[in-house]
Amino acid sequence: MKQLIIIILLFNISVLSAQDEKENYKKAVLKLKSFYNAKSYDSIFTMFNVDMKKALPLDKTEAFFESIETSIGAIKTHEFLKTKNLSHIYKITFDSGIRDVSMYLNQNNEIGGMYVSVHRPTDLPKLARNTTKMIWPFKEESFVFWGGETVAQNYHMAQEVQQYAYDILMVANGSSHKGDAKKNESYFVFGKDVMAPCDAKVVKVTKGVIDNIPGELNPKQLTGNTIVLETSQQEYILFAHLKQNSILVKVGDEVKQGQVMAQCGNSGNSTEAHLHLQLQNVADFFQATGAKLYFDKIMVNGKLKEDYIPVKEDFVKNIDKN
Repeated sequence: MKQLIIIILLFNISVLSAQDEKENYKKAVLKLKSFYNAKSYDSIFTMFNVDMKKALPLDKTEAFFESIETSIGAIKTHEFLKTKNLSHIYKITFDSGIRDVSMYLNQNNEIGGMYVSVHRPTDLPKLARNTTKMIWPFKEESFVFWGGETVAQNYHMAQEVQQYAYDILMVANGSSHKGDAKKNESYFVFGKDVMAPCDAKVVKVTKGVIDNIPGELNPKQLTGNTIVLETSQQEYILFAHLKQNSILVKVGDEVKQGQVMAQCGNSGNSTEAHLHLQLQNVADFFQATGAKLYFDKIMVNGKLKEDYIPVKEDFVKNIDKN
C-alpha cells in the first residue's frame, strides 16, 4: 500500500520569521483553496513564480493536483500552524485525509515553493512493539509476501506510517492464484476468513469499497474496507483491503481472539487479493507510526516460533490445538 507524500519544490532559506500569519498568505491560501476545489488547476499555475513554473509546468501542475483530488478529495478546512524560515505551514483537512502544506511567497506574492506532507501531531504516543499476545489472523497456512525489519524484506519499511507492516497472501505451486488472473475469485486468499488476533475493541470500520479488478488500483481509498482494533494496552491493529460486504463487526464491538471479523479482499490501493496487517500507535492510519507486530506461538516453515516477527517468504500458520 502506497502513501501519498509529494514534494513540489524544495527551497533552502535560513532566515527565521515570526509565528503570526501574514495577510498576503491569508489571501493566497484562500485563493489556492478556491481554485483547487473548483478543479481550476491552471489558475493555481498562474499563482507560481517563474522558477515554480519551470519546475512544475502546466501539465505537471494539473496532474499533481488531480492526483491529490483523486486520492483525498476536496479541501474542507485550513488552519495556520506556524512559520518556518520564510514559509507558512497550514494544516489542510481534505475529505479523506489531513495534510501539512508549507508555502513560500516571494515579494510579488507569487508561490515560490510548496511542500505537501502527511499531518502528524507531535504529541502522539510512542509504541515500539506489542505486549499483547497475538495469534495469526488466518485459519489456513498463508504466505508473507512482505514482512520483516529491512527494506529488502519489507518495502513498507521505507515509510514510517506503515513500517513493519505485513502483506499476506496464500500460494500454491509458487503462485497466488489459479485460473483467470483478472478474477478475484482465482486468488487463493480471496474470501478467506480474517480473525481477531487477540481480544480487543473495534474502534474504526470502513465499509462499502468495491473490490478491484486484479491489476488495477484505487488510490482514493488507500486501505479499502478496513477494521482497526484497540487492545487493552492501547495498541492498534489495522486490517486493510478487506472484501466488500464481508465485515461482520461494528465500532464499539468487543471481539475475542480467533473471532471471524471479515474476509480477505482486494479493495483500496491493492493490485491483488491480500491482507495488509499492521500494528500502529494510534487508530488513524494517516497519523500513525508503524510498530513491530510479534506473534506469540506460531508455526513458521514447519517449525515452532515464539514471540516472532514473520519475514518475507515465510509460510505461517497457527498451532494446531487439536
